[in-house]
Amino acid sequence: MVESPGYARQAYYDEIKELEHDLLDMGSRAEQMFGQAVDAICNLDPKLAMCVILKDDEIDERDLKIEARCLRLLGLQQPMASDLRAVGTAMKMITDIERVGDLAVDISKIALKIEKEFGETNIIDIPMMAREARAMFHEALEAYVQRDLARVAEVCKKDEIVDALYRELRSQIFDDMRSNPDQVVADGWLLLAIHHVERVADHAVNIAERVSFMVTGELKQLTKKS
Repeated sequence: MVESPGYARQAYYDEIKELEHDLLDMGSRAEQMFGQAVDAICNLDPKLAMCVILKDDEIDERDLKIEARCLRLLGLQQPMASDLRAVGTAMKMITDIERVGDLAVDISKIALKIEKEFGETNIIDIPMMAREARAMFHEALEAYVQRDLARVAEVCKKDEIVDALYRELRSQIFDDMRSNPDQVVADGWLLLAIHHVERVADHAVNIAERVSFMVTGELKQLTKKS
């Protein structure tokens, strides 16, 4: 029995929806890991830090699963330009999502190092910066599902806020290094941690730029590179 073009097309769209579901699941897990990593470093909680580190394999497995699904979709039939952009965007997004998971692991490892150094992390407001970065990441994922350029714009707008917070917190850490030289090692790790938080925001912008391309067909840089 030969499938009608209409049936094949509907099956293709159903596959696209399943792809979006898998992508959101992966993104949600990476977002949760990032939130837990921030809690781990703020509270210097080694158990929570290890919990995040152990979740890394889950994200990597989903990365491979989604990539395989994307390749299968591209091979099912001759996709239209909009289909190619949707699947291509998904393949780009999983790289950014996987990297957010890696950054969560890196932050958690830093929490362990600072705890071992008997350092402090409450000298700066990491949660404030992390909330903005996490909101950007969440909004970028929603922009993909909703094909929403307004959400894309919101992500890019928040990037300036995160960059400003990064510069402010970095300055505060430098001040603490000068005032408390015995804490310089722990402060050095803390400096790296806020850089990782800032990178999460950068990956959110990457996703937003790909969503913009998917919707408009025009690939362009949406924020100023610092």
